[in-house]
Amino acid sequence: MICRRPVLKSKGLICDQTIEFTGVQTAKKCPVQLRRIAYRDAETGKRYVFLTNNFKLSAKTIADIYKARWQVELFFKWIKQNLKIKSFVGTSKNAVLTQIWIALCMYLLLAFLKFQSKLQKSTQQILRLLQLNLFEKRDLMVLLRGDPPRDNQPDINQMVLL
Repeated sequence: MICRRPVLKSKGLICDQTIEFTGVQTAKKCPVQLRRIAYRDAETGKRYVFLTNNFKLSAKTIADIYKARWQVELFFKWIKQNLKIKSFVGTSKNAVLTQIWIALCMYLLLAFLKFQSKLQKSTQQILRLLQLNLFEKRDLMVLLRGDPPRDNQPDINQMVLL
């Protein structure tokens, strides 16, 4: 540790220090001074330690940025788990944003469908049901309720071969 700065304990900050790595290997990999900020989240009681090279922003601002960054990480994890984006097709900003918007629109449609159907099925169950019946022509609410398909009704759009 090179120096310590005063912190506001009432804001959840524990320490604000300037550090430098001294080990032979680590000093070669990171030869610059870093700022070490320790923070305790008032909501969860968890203690976090952040390393940054930003010496201009306040310690509280840096802690808030990292806390928000974690929410962004959780958001992307949620997107990958729930919106079925395994990988991004493009890497440009526009390509990533387009895929996220499409996935979010799909999720909102599923959430609305769940709300409209007033069923106790999870969004994941509704998604699986739709995936399994993607090419079936059925009434959506009948499908969601789980009623068996009626085969005795002729499809008026189907051609009859004689």
